Amino acid sequence: MYTFHLIAERRIQEAMKKGHFDNLPGKGKPLVFEDDSMIPEDLKMAYKILKNAGFIPPELETEKEIRNAVDLLENLDEEKKRYRQVTKLNVLVTKMNMMRKKPVNLEVNQFYYRKIVEKVKVRKK
Repeated sequence: MYTFHLIAERRIQEAMKKGHFDNLPGKGKPLVFEDDSMIPEDLKMAYKILKNAGFIPPELETEKEIRNAVDLLENLDEEKKRYRQVTKLNVLVTKMNMMRKKPVNLEVNQFYYRKIVEKVKVRKK
């Protein structure tokens, strides 16, 4: 096994010197590793096929909607629109909580929920 490793390493070094790796797609970009450790072995292939086809699980779709709602809320100026957006965000978080066995923690997911709530000012009548 050690000899095989040395041969492989030598060939890789030779290829690098000859420039065989210079025009590879994604050169200079970080590698993206997919964490599929929570997916059962018998479902990994099906999940990969669905992902490659552009389909994502409903939980991830809702998480994406929450991120979009947060981004929109941060950029809204009108009070009524902000209130509606906070209401929408609360509905999405409730929906996510119903899908999961544990509640959504927006701060852990880098959604700064407290900051959002602080930005929303509702006039008292």
